[in-house]
Amino acid sequence: MDLHRRHVLTDARLHAFCALAFLVGTAAPAAAQVSVEVSPLRVELKTNPGGATTQAITISNTGKDAVRVRATLSDWHLARDGAPQFVEAAAPTYSATAWTRIAPPEQIIEAGREATVRFSLTVPADTQPAGYRTGILFEFGPATGDVVGRGRDVVVRSRIATLIYANVGEPPAAVELTDLKSRSAANQPAQIVAVLKNTGHRTVRTRGTLVLYDKSGAKVSESVVPDVPLLPESEREVAITAFDPQKTSLPAGEYRVEIKIDAGMPALLVGETTLKIS
Repeated sequence: MDLHRRHVLTDARLHAFCALAFLVGTAAPAAAQVSVEVSPLRVELKTNPGGATTQAITISNTGKDAVRVRATLSDWHLARDGAPQFVEAAAPTYSATAWTRIAPPEQIIEAGREATVRFSLTVPADTQPAGYRTGILFEFGPATGDVVGRGRDVVVRSRIATLIYANVGEPPAAVELTDLKSRSAANQPAQIVAVLKNTGHRTVRTRGTLVLYDKSGAKVSESVVPDVPLLPESEREVAITAFDPQKTSLPAGEYRVEIKIDAGMPALLVGETTLKIS
């Protein structure tokens, strides 16, 4: 495998890495606690123009009360830090929302029981090869009545999303490593942040390694690049823990950082920077 090597400058800045699963909730009265699990939270489909598929999502009510579940479709994209941003279905370039149907849109799940929501996705025959996406938002509330508060009560308003990736055809991957920088915060492990730019029409996922070398050139630590998505025609930051202080104790000094990222291309993305430990 070929290597594409790039030297980039270091910049320290505080940042929090957000996982792809989306969960928003508020407090609930003691008499109406909601505990629900959704599986899977991510569905990756590989299909061709004109293809169709039906998949099932399991919802488990592990709480003590029955819950009402409403399922709706939503477009979404990723913020620069990787956090999902849900928007109204307005048919953007890479939306698969218009191709998707869900059933049932609403149901009640008794305590300790499971239920299934199925979605069917049909790709139009004239669709161009690319990485498309949609999402199913599951909203949970009391089994009876509207989801509203009375007096000082706060009633549950929580949502969990299953993100759906519909990869149509085999468009080539085209990803660049545009920046590589270090950042640190008090009482937090040092991080190396890789800025990746996807100029292609395909969703790719990252994998790879980050290695620290001391002044003598000896390898002192190795970390794994997280498996995260990079959407078509987008740019995002990928935060990698430089080393685990619980496993590796490094003396103060300057270390050389080398990162290798596999983004689904014939050549690895390779970058170097430095990390100062005080």
